[in-house]
Amino acid sequence: MRRTSAPPPAARAAWSRRSVALLALAGALFLAGLLTLPGLLSWQALAAHRATLAELIAAMPLRAGLAYVALYAAVVALSLPGASFLTLAGGILFGPWLGGGLAILAATTGACLLFLLVRAALAPGLARRAGPRLAALRKELEQDGFFYLLALRLLPLLPYWLVNLAPALAGMRLLPYATATLLGIIPGTLIYAGIGAGLDSTLAAGTPPDLAALASMRILLPLGGLALLSLGAAAWRRRARTLQARSSAAS
Repeated sequence: MRRTSAPPPAARAAWSRRSVALLALAGALFLAGLLTLPGLLSWQALAAHRATLAELIAAMPLRAGLAYVALYAAVVALSLPGASFLTLAGGILFGPWLGGGLAILAATTGACLLFLLVRAALAPGLARRAGPRLAALRKELEQDGFFYLLALRLLPLLPYWLVNLAPALAGMRLLPYATATLLGIIPGTLIYAGIGAGLDSTLAAGTPPDLAALASMRILLPLGGLALLSLGAAAWRRRARTLQARSSAAS
């Protein structure tokens, strides 16, 4: 009778890691359903509990800050709607600078958690199916991925969850991903937190906040300029590599 050979230890270890990641992903999706209960992340809920939250923050500032970071990171890691709301709420509850700093920490942490989970659970299967096309994209990301991602973070034209998922599936490395995410979200997050801090009186009066300022040209144009600078740096690096390759081929 012919015996089937056991898979090598490396293959078993990879399958075990992927299984754990898939289970974690399934658990995250279940938790996402719990966190999206109606009204949990809403202006009505924040207005109703504003005084209680202010007292908790005054009594336990460190624990309150950690709880805010944990909630925000979970929302980002699970790709739930509510990150913009939480950034504005951070400005209301903690002030523009501390609230903005906590939001930056939380958003970066949540994005990195999602990146690692998706890369472990889904990226290997995609790599097998995509073949040479994904290999070419990975090379491009290794060379200029930091600048492309930085531009997308600075001017968030695409959904935040999509910008979190795509680099992980394409095989981008964690360090440039985390660095571009951290640097790219700083301007927009601080602007949102500053606007949120100005909404405190509106929230206390029970009036729904007018968020039209978030899409104004005063905000979008500077962020767009920074994004263009990042894309310009990527284009310059690509042009320099092309010229260097031509020079090497001619010599």
